[in-house]
Amino acid sequence: MPLHVSQSTERPASGSKSQFEPGHKIPIQHLKMPGLQADMENPKPVSDQIPTEDGGYQTYKAAGKLEGKNAIITGGDSGIGRACAILFAMEGASSMIVYLPEEEKDAKETKRLVEQYGQKCYCMPIDIRKKENCQKIVDTAVKDMGGVDILVNNAAFQNMLADISEVTEDQWEKTFDTNIHSFFYLSKYSLRHMKKGSTIINCASVNPYIGRGDLLDYTSTKGAIVAFTRALSNQQAKKGIRVNCVCPGPIWTPLIPATMMTEAMEQFHAVPIGRPGQPSEVATCFVFLASQDSSYISGQCLHPNGGVMVNG
Repeated sequence: MPLHVSQSTERPASGSKSQFEPGHKIPIQHLKMPGLQADMENPKPVSDQIPTEDGGYQTYKAAGKLEGKNAIITGGDSGIGRACAILFAMEGASSMIVYLPEEEKDAKETKRLVEQYGQKCYCMPIDIRKKENCQKIVDTAVKDMGGVDILVNNAAFQNMLADISEVTEDQWEKTFDTNIHSFFYLSKYSLRHMKKGSTIINCASVNPYIGRGDLLDYTSTKGAIVAFTRALSNQQAKKGIRVNCVCPGPIWTPLIPATMMTEAMEQFHAVPIGRPGQPSEVATCFVFLASQDSSYISGQCLHPNGGVMVNG
């Protein structure tokens, strides 16, 4: 049985100090790529709490929605991936988190947090840009966990540049290899082990809907993820396997201080809700799409973006 940790932790709104109250702004800082959550200044990203109506927070309340499930989560060491691993554990699922070797410090902390809730967390440091590594990830997950019920394609690379002339060919290829080619390989190899009721959830972005120019290659891959999701969902629906997508807006993760310019960070709260989102708020979308609560939803995009209006 999972342990019930910090089940009743709550905090009322506390003005500008609350990350869940309109007007909150992120601390301006810059980290070396790929960026570690452990090195971020306070307040750090929130992994297991959701806001109360007054701008405070409460611990996520689980309901056993993923009992006995096994998940692969890329980019699972920090940010949205870490929050998914923790909330999945709270709901009863074990995970294999995939990350770069230099992110080991964050991965160990994710493993510790997942195991607090009585679930297994397998760690796999590996570069997902190589298709043979994607095959190794799936093979190892099947061996260690006994199967794959949920695939979360979350890992991403971005590097902010103002003009196409600054985007090198190497960066363009690295971005596509990380952000979309790995999604194809991991989905292809995982589907061989999936059965009716299994799910694939891809992480895209608000950016292809708004056409963000200073993230040209990143935005292009995120648009490709949306199209990939819709096509794959139509293909797999007859097997009872659902494929969906989450398209976050500004979310406070290590990717932000590791890749964004100061000017962009200063505007990071500029959405209708008036504050950046937290990984925990996005992870609730992944829980919903991974569970039978979304049994009649496939090929769709959820938009936790702070109220930005988009088409699609």
